[in-house]
Amino acid sequence: MAILPDSTKKLGFGLMRLPIVNGNSECIDLEQVNRMTDHFLAQGYTYFDTAYPYHMGFSERAVKSALVERHPRDSFLLADKMPIFRVSKPEDAPAAFAEQLERTGAGYFDFYLLHAMSADRLKTVLDCQVWTYLLGEKAQGRIRRLGFSFHDTPEVLETILNTLPEAEFVQLQINYADWEDEEVQARRCYEVAQKHGKPVIVMEPIRGGSLASEKAVSAPLLKAANPQASMASWALRFAADLPGVMMVLSGMSTWEQMQQNTELFNSLQPLSPEEKATLAQAAELIHATGTIPCTGCQYCVEGCPAQINIPAILDLLNEYARFGSIQSARQSYGYRTRGKGLASACVNCGQCLSACPQHIESAAHMARAAELFE
Repeated sequence: MAILPDSTKKLGFGLMRLPIVNGNSECIDLEQVNRMTDHFLAQGYTYFDTAYPYHMGFSERAVKSALVERHPRDSFLLADKMPIFRVSKPEDAPAAFAEQLERTGAGYFDFYLLHAMSADRLKTVLDCQVWTYLLGEKAQGRIRRLGFSFHDTPEVLETILNTLPEAEFVQLQINYADWEDEEVQARRCYEVAQKHGKPVIVMEPIRGGSLASEKAVSAPLLKAANPQASMASWALRFAADLPGVMMVLSGMSTWEQMQQNTELFNSLQPLSPEEKATLAQAAELIHATGTIPCTGCQYCVEGCPAQINIPAILDLLNEYARFGSIQSARQSYGYRTRGKGLASACVNCGQCLSACPQHIESAAHMARAAELFE
């Protein structure tokens, strides 16, 4: 089988948000995953994307049980990623790669990526000779195509592509809400990849599920433009419509999402000029909606006795105001408070208010965040 996916089948099955049992991310609903996998392949789609940390490693094991042990190896394309966060010396990369081969049972990876590259991780990759090692694995056939996923600035992306010219593709966070976002800079990163002639794999096209929310501030605008179209379909079509995009990953969590997405991609239609203008308006509406004027200066964090990452939680409250997705917000809250104080730990001491140039009543917002997200 060719190592490039069918250009007419751009939907990829992201294995980051698999269905789980009783809210336990380590307990994957394998019966449902089997059904979803079978349907995905039966519809002519072949690209599966996993990574070392997904579901605490159980995503890779689900690949083995749902895919490798149940379908011919040449009937699907498997992508996995080198966990740079586990690498501190040269021997760490071969150990991680061997563990991934064991977990998945795949024998080789059709696509293999340096995971979540940034300026700091580029230094690790070079210092620990990770790229040199992976090029060796590619020469031996255990990697068919080699690239990286990316979370940083366009300038850093330019540096990485110049430093690692053998990279065959780039995985970027792209969606219509982040297209002109000042932090994500999706459009500019995409343009850097285009300039270097690198095919793009899109991650987070629905922004962690937030762009599928019927409660998003942009929902009335999109519903008025096309009452029959789902919120998710607008986001997926935006990503798939971009030139140079060879794959759009969707982290499907339910059988219903699998059905809806394959049905959409089976008869995928390009966006009309009017639809592109509507999505641009939707993005403007999303970015204009933010009830808390936090600039992320961090002044409030330095003296917080509860060690709360206040700007991160205020930003999440703004995200919730824009998208209205409580499930997505609660998941994000777990990441943002990892190793930090919870919002409920706020003692209302007033330190944050005195330190804030914007005079934000953060203690009141922490109380609301605790009520919403904990």
